[in-house]
Amino acid sequence: MTDQTAAAAPSLQVRTRALTAALSAMAFGALIVAAVGFAGAMDIHNAAHDSRHSFAFPCH
Repeated sequence: MTDQTAAAAPSLQVRTRALTAALSAMAFGALIVAAVGFAGAMDIHNAAHDSRHSFAFPCH
């Protein structure tokens, strides 16, 4: 193993992990957008309402 190969290996691992994290975040974001996009207005309202109550934040 040369010095260049040894130096490139950690860099490749870092790039692979960064790419995996970025793609995972994009997939999760797309899932959230699709879920909200196809949910009914009342479902979204109730989810937001329940979330506010779970944090003890008054909403009415």
